[in-house]
Amino acid sequence: MMQKSNRFADTLEVGGTTYTYYPVAGVPGSKTLPYALTVLLENVLRNVADPEAAEKLAGRIVAAGNAGEVGSEVEFSPARVLFQDFTGVPVFVDFAVMREACAQLGGDPTKINPQIPCDLVIDHSVIADVAGCAGALEQNMELEFARNKERYDFLKWSQQSFDNVRIVPPGAGICHQLNIEQFAHVVMTSDDAGVAHADGERPVAYFDTLVGTDSHTPTANGIGVLGWGVGGIEAEAAALGQPITTLVPKVVGVRLTGELGEGVTAMDVALTFAQMLRAKGVVGCFVECFGPGLAHLSATQRTCISNMTPEYGSTCTLFPVDDQTLAYLRLTGRADEQVALVEAYAKAQGFWNDPDAPARTYAEVVEFDLGAVERSIAGPSRPHDRIPLAEARERFRAVCDERGLDLGRHVAVDLDGATCELTHGALAIAAVTSCTTATDPSMMLAAGLVAKKAAEAGLKPRPWVKCVLAPGSKATELLLERAGLLEGLRALGFYTCGFGCMSCIGNSGPIRAELHEASEDIELASVLSGNRNFEGRISPDVSQNYLAAPATVIAYALAGTMDVDLEHDVLGTRPDGTPVRLADIWPSDEEIAALVESHVDRDLYEEGTRGLYDGDAAWASLGSEPSDTFTWDDTSTYVRRAPYFDGMRCEPSAPDPIVGARALALLGDFITTDHISPAGSIAPDSPAARYLEERGSAPIDFNTYGARRGNHEVMMRGTFANVKLQNKLAEGKKGGWTRDFLADEVRPLFDVAKDYEAAGVPLVVVAGKMYGSGSSRDWAAKGPALLGIRAAFAESFERIHRSNLIGMGILPLQFQEGESAESLGLDGSERYTVALIDFSAGLPEPREVDVEVERADGSTTTFKATVRVDTPTEGRYYGNGGILPYVLRQLID
Repeated sequence: MMQKSNRFADTLEVGGTTYTYYPVAGVPGSKTLPYALTVLLENVLRNVADPEAAEKLAGRIVAAGNAGEVGSEVEFSPARVLFQDFTGVPVFVDFAVMREACAQLGGDPTKINPQIPCDLVIDHSVIADVAGCAGALEQNMELEFARNKERYDFLKWSQQSFDNVRIVPPGAGICHQLNIEQFAHVVMTSDDAGVAHADGERPVAYFDTLVGTDSHTPTANGIGVLGWGVGGIEAEAAALGQPITTLVPKVVGVRLTGELGEGVTAMDVALTFAQMLRAKGVVGCFVECFGPGLAHLSATQRTCISNMTPEYGSTCTLFPVDDQTLAYLRLTGRADEQVALVEAYAKAQGFWNDPDAPARTYAEVVEFDLGAVERSIAGPSRPHDRIPLAEARERFRAVCDERGLDLGRHVAVDLDGATCELTHGALAIAAVTSCTTATDPSMMLAAGLVAKKAAEAGLKPRPWVKCVLAPGSKATELLLERAGLLEGLRALGFYTCGFGCMSCIGNSGPIRAELHEASEDIELASVLSGNRNFEGRISPDVSQNYLAAPATVIAYALAGTMDVDLEHDVLGTRPDGTPVRLADIWPSDEEIAALVESHVDRDLYEEGTRGLYDGDAAWASLGSEPSDTFTWDDTSTYVRRAPYFDGMRCEPSAPDPIVGARALALLGDFITTDHISPAGSIAPDSPAARYLEERGSAPIDFNTYGARRGNHEVMMRGTFANVKLQNKLAEGKKGGWTRDFLADEVRPLFDVAKDYEAAGVPLVVVAGKMYGSGSSRDWAAKGPALLGIRAAFAESFERIHRSNLIGMGILPLQFQEGESAESLGLDGSERYTVALIDFSAGLPEPREVDVEVERADGSTTTFKATVRVDTPTEGRYYGNGGILPYVLRQLID
């Protein structure tokens, strides 16, 4: 909530307009704060209603920041919320259900409205069903609308019925790329937010900040916008005007020096960052960049680096504002007045990259020489496992050795009448996709140049490779067209097949049927220019996934295998028999810079975003009349009324005790939200498929879990169903299976959970280190909650997932340092009873709770676990049964 008058306020005049703003310079000790904490400081000065409370929170930020330590709890009120459609649909379903619940409890349903600007981009639904041919884009969009009409109808109703909502229709681009190209202000005003003010009252200027329901929201950090990914649950509360509470984080500074060498891209820097900072250990920290190397990175190179933030576990990777930022804002069509405001405000607030300013205080400073970065890939299943390109074949062969794979084993595959001998590492998918790299014109032009030169040399991708081109915005495709590079890409089979995330989120579509069959005998691979390569994510048929710059993706498509030395091996021959190596078709930095100079201009972005919110004829035909509450369709299998508020009363009661709980899953280390949350295709023999078939859906119409996130019945059936999940209770069966200790047999996990529910048995999950890593998937918490899971035991939690668990009323319990399920002798057959915990004061009491374990033979033992409810606000959420009941009660009051 923005205050209209405040003793911390002052005025700032820019270009003849006078703004109210909240200078941080008046707070003692603020000049040496990291840039990120400067933003948090301004946020509390402006938003906290009570000046004494604001001073107290400001003092916490300054004290922790200058000590380089984690501080106490503070409030953060983001200026905007960014949604993608997979996570956005369930958010607006929750808003719709909340309106109903509000009316039933005697409140005004129209109070349930976003209080700050919300942008939703439909970018996660398009699937590369068709690729490698002309017309792929049109066919995929037609299929997208056929599958998702119910969801899109609901979204149009939401846009018409809720305030402060803008929705970008399908086929326009990826949310993070559109955020930096269009939505981000860098500095916002109350006019931008639609806040009315009286005649003569000055508009308020403030830092543009956001949270997003996608973990790669930090992409905008590259242009000086502080923001990070949160679960849909937390984003809902923020959109409804609730401040996010967080401990003042440690800030790690990365001092950049030098400049990139010839042929090295921002993706190579991002992968090196991920490797370095994951090893350093920055989970839960803020990271920000400074130093002389900043001058040698463009704004879009910075956004590529920031995009990789979740892959090393930090909350953000922030860059300050400087001339590179301003140049990008002008380039992408921001008004001159806006650019002038950004410059003046950044300088007034000490957010300008000024080498002569006092040194800032960091918890730790990491030196990073841009000149030492080399061309790289990462894989086969974690983004921070960077591999120098020169060592890629060596590392691939080592992976095969580690997995016991015999590279001498071949499978004969008949492709279009020709027999091909394939072995482990055969490339099934090569995807130029994702906001990670498509934001940077230089990397996309480099890919186009490699394709053009390869086509001119007569080279083609291997016939078993599925080639995917999914630009992050219309401006990106337009750039390739204006530079004369689309023809070369198409000659290699890289036709635009959609404007969305596609392979990066698992929407790769089917690989060739022949390869699908071969995947039972050999480990197939994929290469993509994205940010996530977790096992099972890109395609259920693909076991090894590698991240790379777009131009490197093209090169691997030509090779058709990971078992290649791209630095030296021949990729093919010209018609005259001359061998062609990567060095022969890789463009020079000078070539790329010349195309940037000629074709990357303001007109490119203005034309590329023209009609951004209009959509096509199919979108225009959707929608229903606006109304206070939504009329649910009982026959819909896409959008269903969720049960989160059923039986809710105006006053909260203490959470039920956890007594005699059974373990639904016993899991190892690095269990990601991809393992937990339903994602990808719906397996034909799964409980979700059974549910859909019972309601008349044919397998061809199952669509993906992501597309059905508005239906809790489908999603709860797909929870813990990832085909690569190894539940130790499932006796070797991968995916959604577990042991039913009531029936003493291994059965589908959903069916077991329902049996326990019928028997009145609460459930827990037991896991290892870094439980819940990866994307900010709210269904990784919603699904377990609907299955009856009351607590999660783990050696450590990833930040976003821990927060989401609390938001859904699941208690995160951390084993004591040095202890684990294994060290405590837990095998999942036990019954767990958690001692009572008091949340009446906000923080849990006790902080270390006794857990009694009853083994199958009747013996008992007790161990202590740390209650990972870290702030009083989190305690209030948990005490209310979750964040949504808490917010609804606040709004009714």
